[in-house]
Amino acid sequence: MDRMDRKILAELQKDGRQSLTDLAERVGLSLSPCHRRVRALEDKGVIVGYRAHLSAAALGFNFSSLVFVTLREGHQQAVADFEAALPGIPYVIQAQRLFGDPDYLLMVVTKDLPAFQQLYDEQLSKLPNVQRLSSTLVMKNVITDRHLPL
Repeated sequence: MDRMDRKILAELQKDGRQSLTDLAERVGLSLSPCHRRVRALEDKGVIVGYRAHLSAAALGFNFSSLVFVTLREGHQQAVADFEAALPGIPYVIQAQRLFGDPDYLLMVVTKDLPAFQQLYDEQLSKLPNVQRLSSTLVMKNVITDRHLPL
């Protein structure tokens, strides 16, 4: 990856919907070479997709929580069962497996505290192999969806 690829990626991080013509102009390439580079970056898996960033608040998700999960057992099947169950809970918008204790960090959004409590009691606590859940409320998002430093 060279300097031009990094310029292309930086521009696409700013606006993934811009046309290839606009992108080529912004990075100082003609259309065909720019298109080839974008296609190569997609083929290499550097660009993994394009999507819209939505406002959680505008969609009624005004409550965010970080949930720390400690598993009862750490063997391969227990981990696989837990991870396989997570996609079934759409309010878990991010999940990370951690080294050490706790085992996982989940980012959860709901419309309000009662909805979070219901989710916690009826779904999160019933995930496979969960020993302990601990949560904290998000007071304010300071940095979200930050671009990668290119």
